[in-house]
Amino acid sequence: MTQGDTNADSDAAALALRALAWTLGEEDRAQRLLALTGLTADHLRGALGEPATLAAILRFLEAHEPDLVACAEAIGSPPEALVTARRKLEV
Repeated sequence: MTQGDTNADSDAAALALRALAWTLGEEDRAQRLLALTGLTADHLRGALGEPATLAAILRFLEAHEPDLVACAEAIGSPPEALVTARRKLEV
C-alpha cells in the first residue's frame, strides 16, 4: 500500500464518519439505517473503524438518492465523493 492509498483510505473513512453523523442526526433515519443494514447500535459503536461498516453506511445512503443528496449537501461534499468513498472502503 502506498502513502497515497493510505491517505485515500483515511479520507474515505473520514467522509463516511461525517455521513454517519448526519445519518444519526434524525431518529427516523437512524432507525432505518439500523433496520436496513442489519447493524445494531452496539455493533455500530464497536465497528466504526472497520471499512466494511463504513461502506455499509454509505451504501445505505446510496440506496435512497434523496438521502444521498441531502447528506452530501449537509456535509459539503458532492454525492459522487460519497460513492467513491464507498468503493474505496470496499476494496
